Order: sequence, then C-alpha cells, then structure tokens
Amino acid sequence: MRKTQSIAFFSALALFSVILSCKSNKVAPVSERIAKVWTASKVDENSTTVYTKGATNNIRNYAGFKLDLSAAPTVRYTEYDGNVFVGQYSVPDDNTLKLTNLNPSPTGDNGSITFTINSIDDTNLKLTRTSASQKTGGTTNVYTLTNP
Repeated sequence: MRKTQSIAFFSALALFSVILSCKSNKVAPVSERIAKVWTASKVDENSTTVYTKGATNNIRNYAGFKLDLSAAPTVRYTEYDGNVFVGQYSVPDDNTLKLTNLNPSPTGDNGSITFTINSIDDTNLKLTRTSASQKTGGTTNVYTLTNP
C-alpha cells in the first residue's frame, strides 16, 4: 500500500513538472505581426475581383500596390496607380488598421484611411477598407495581401 502511494505521488509530481516546463507558444500581437511590407495578391472592388496576382485578365493592375508597415509607426502606402502616400499607422485594436496624416492627402480621405483587419497570419493579411475609394469609382475594396 505504501509503495502504491509513493508511485502515485511521484507520478503526480513528474506530471506537474512536465506541465510547468512546457512553454506555451504565445501569438504575437497584431500590431507586431502586421509590421511588414505587404503586396496585393487579390483585390475585390464591390465584391467583384478586379485583380489576382499572376492573372492575365485583370480589370485593374494592382501589381504596384504596396502597404509598407515595416518601420512602425511610419506607413508608405502605394496605390495601384503608383501614387505614394507617407504618414503614420496605428492598430487601435486587433480588427482595425488606421493610416493617418497621409501626405499628400488621398482624394476625399482627409489624410486618413481606415481598414478592418479580416484576418492575418505570418504571410497573409486581408483588409477591408471602411470607406469607399474615390480612386476606384466609389467602391468598397477588400485587399488580400501577402508578405513574400
């Protein structure tokens, strides 16, 4: 009986030690995971896919689109037509990306653009612009971006 209790005690102690020694893989906050250079792999304007990377029948050419968030809090935002805007960015919560103080100011945006972060992982970021883009004819755009 005494031997059984000792085995149970040491087994429980060993299990407890193993549990304590295991390190959990914590996921970095969105503000850290987003700090990369992102390029377009797919863009939808009002639910119509207008660009897919590598496709030959694109309606609009987003090959030059770039969202450079690699030097926080500075953003370099290059639209599909090659216009570059420089300002600051913030991630006020896990679902929002705000570009502010953009210079020059994008048409109709008062220097700010806000996106909803739909999803993010190490190499993919999906954003939905919260306001219509005047540059694309008043469409609401969804950007699927990659970090090569």
